[in-house]
Amino acid sequence: MRISRKPSPVKIMTDQKQLENVESFKYLASILTNDGRCTCEIKCRIVMAKAAFKKKRTLFTSTLDLELRKKVVKCYVWSIDLYGAETWTLRAVDQKHLESFEMWCWRRMEKIIWTDHVRNEDVCLESRSRGISYMKYVNGRRTGLVTFCVETAFYNALLKERYEGR
Repeated sequence: MRISRKPSPVKIMTDQKQLENVESFKYLASILTNDGRCTCEIKCRIVMAKAAFKKKRTLFTSTLDLELRKKVVKCYVWSIDLYGAETWTLRAVDQKHLESFEMWCWRRMEKIIWTDHVRNEDVCLESRSRGISYMKYVNGRRTGLVTFCVETAFYNALLKERYEGR
């Protein structure tokens, strides 16, 4: 698959057979598309995370301490949703999907139904005042990857310089 803004078919021959051009494929549990966008991957991850949440719904909506439930959701549900988030290129649409998933989780944890007429802003303010901001968490993971790559390149250059000097 060739990733570019203007997709054009690529002709690759192997054993006198032409390989098929595809729009997307799954590799190492991530969906790669020919336009390089991550929307399909994000939607797929949200579906998997919602399924995980529903499996443990009784735990997440129980009378356990709220701080403990937040930690379990962060560990069990968010980790499924954000697998590979370091490499995502987030557009406004993708951020909206992630924020709506966050709201979905909070409304179910707090047992807020739509007939209660509680605005998303109120739920969001309550949840973030408790110390969790989903988009900050996502951006922190992405920043962590960049920092790791820069530090690795820096230390590799130092090691190379040190060993070449001997």
